[in-house]
Amino acid sequence: MIDIEAMPNLADVPRVQAALRPDETAFWFEDEVTTFRDLDVRSAEVANGLIALGVQPQDRVGYLAKNTSQYYEMLYGCARSRSVMTAVNTRLAAPEVKFILSDAGAKVLFVGKDFYAMAEQIRDELPDLTTIIAIDGGHPDWPDYKTWRDSQDAAAPGLTPEDDDDVIQLYTSGTTGLPKGVQLTNLNYRELFRQARQLEWSSYDAGDAVMNAMPLFHVAGVNLGILGSIQGARTVVLREIDPQLILRLVQEHQIKHAFWVPAVILILTQQPNVREIDWSSLKQVFYGASPIAESLLLEAKEIMDARFTQLYGLTETVGAGTFLPPEAHDPSWGKLRSCGVPYPGTVVRCVDGEGKSVPTGEVGEIVIKAGFVMKGYWNRPEATTESIRNGFFHTGDAGYFDEDGFLYIHDRVKDMIVSGGENVYPAEVENAIFGHPGVADVAVIGVPDEKWGEAVKAIVVRKPDQDPTPESIIAWARERIAGYKCPKTVDFIDALPRNPSGKILRKDLREPYWKGMTRRVG
Repeated sequence: MIDIEAMPNLADVPRVQAALRPDETAFWFEDEVTTFRDLDVRSAEVANGLIALGVQPQDRVGYLAKNTSQYYEMLYGCARSRSVMTAVNTRLAAPEVKFILSDAGAKVLFVGKDFYAMAEQIRDELPDLTTIIAIDGGHPDWPDYKTWRDSQDAAAPGLTPEDDDDVIQLYTSGTTGLPKGVQLTNLNYRELFRQARQLEWSSYDAGDAVMNAMPLFHVAGVNLGILGSIQGARTVVLREIDPQLILRLVQEHQIKHAFWVPAVILILTQQPNVREIDWSSLKQVFYGASPIAESLLLEAKEIMDARFTQLYGLTETVGAGTFLPPEAHDPSWGKLRSCGVPYPGTVVRCVDGEGKSVPTGEVGEIVIKAGFVMKGYWNRPEATTESIRNGFFHTGDAGYFDEDGFLYIHDRVKDMIVSGGENVYPAEVENAIFGHPGVADVAVIGVPDEKWGEAVKAIVVRKPDQDPTPESIIAWARERIAGYKCPKTVDFIDALPRNPSGKILRKDLREPYWKGMTRRVG
C-alpha cells in the first residue's frame, strides 16, 4: 500500500523506507543489490554532492545512460536537493541530445560509458553544463560516479520540498519537431499515488519483485521504480530489453509484476523456450504506450497465466488516464479494443472543437482533467496554454466512449506516429529528409505494422531529373535523426495532396494503408 501521508514527496521515500526495512532489497541490477538503507545514504550523498557543485533548487540535472539502479539514487538525490532529474532519450542523435540539455540548462550531467563519446562531442556547445560525471568510471577527465558519490556527506541535506517543485522533466516531441520538456511536480506524483493505490495494477506488497525493463527516459520506466520503492517492493532493473534475460529473471527472481509494451510482449511470445518458462510467480502484467493486437494479447495471457491491465496515458499526465482492468480482458466482455475507464477521481471526456462533450459513440478529442496533469512545458508558455485549457489537458488523440463508459481510441487529432511506444512527429522527419538532393517534397505518415503498431513511411516527390532510391533517403535521414524516427519505407508520388491553404492532406495519404480498419492507429 502506498503511504502518501508518510511520503508526500519523492524526497521522503528513501528515508521512510530505510526506517521501515533497512536491509531489504530496494533495487537489483546485474547482481548488484541496493538496500533501502543504501538508497537513503546514497541519495543523501548525491543531494549533498549536487549542492556542493552549485546546483540550486529547480536546476536541471541530466542523465544520459542506459538503465541502471543508480539512476534511482540520482533521482531521489535530485528530489532531496530540490533539483530536477532530466533523463535524455538514449536513442537520439547528438544534435537532439544537445538541444535537450541546452533547453533544460542542465548544470550537471551523469553519463554512461556508451555515451562518453557523444558527451565529448557536444560538451563545448553546452555553456550551462559545469560538470560531467562518468557513471561507469574510466574517463580521464570526468569524476567516477561511485568515488564522487561516496566522498560526499551522508547527512540529510535538510531542504524542504515544496508541492510545486518540479521533480522530473521528460522530453516529448512536438508538432514543430522541437522536443518539449514536460514538468512533473511533487503534487503530480502525489495525486498519481493517491489514485494508483486504489488500483490492482499498481498495488504491490513489500518484498514483491517488480520488473523494470522499460527505458528510464520514459515515464512508464521511471514510474515502475518509484511505485516499487514507495511500497517497499524489490525492483529488478534491466539495462535494456533482452528477451532471454527477461525470461530467465522472471524465474530467478520470482517476478510478480511487470510492465511491457506490446512490442516486447510480442518478442517474448516468439521466443522458442517461452512455454518452458515457469510463469507461476507472475501475478500481473500491465502494458501500454501503443495498442496491442487481440490475438497477441490472448496468446500472452494463455502463456503467462497472469492478470493483464492496459494503461493509457501520456508523459504530460504522468502516464495516467484510463485503464482496462483484468476482468475486461475476458473476450466475452467485448472490450479488448478499448483502453478502459478513467482512473478514480479523473475526468476524461471526448470533446468537439469548441470543447463541448460529444454524445456517446461519437468521436472527439480526448481531454483529461486530474491533479496529475503536468505543470506545463518548460520554457514553452504558448504550448502550455494551447495544451491545457480550462483545466483539461488536450491529448491530441481522438476517441469515443461506449454506453458502458469504456474509452476507445479512434485516431489522432495531431499527426503524431507511435511506433513501438516511441512518439514520432512527421515534421521532424520531414525536415531531416528535405535536404536530400533528390527530394522535391515529402510527407511522413504512420502505416500499420504488426510488430511496432505503426511504422514510419515517407511519401516523396522526386526532383526533376533525379531518381533517389528509398535506401539513400533512409540513410540520409539516419545521419540526422534517431534511427527509430527514420522511415522504414519510402513510396514515391507525383504530387502531395494539399488543401487550398497548402496544408498536406495526411488523411488522404494514410487512407490506402489503413483501408478497412476501424481503428486508425496501430
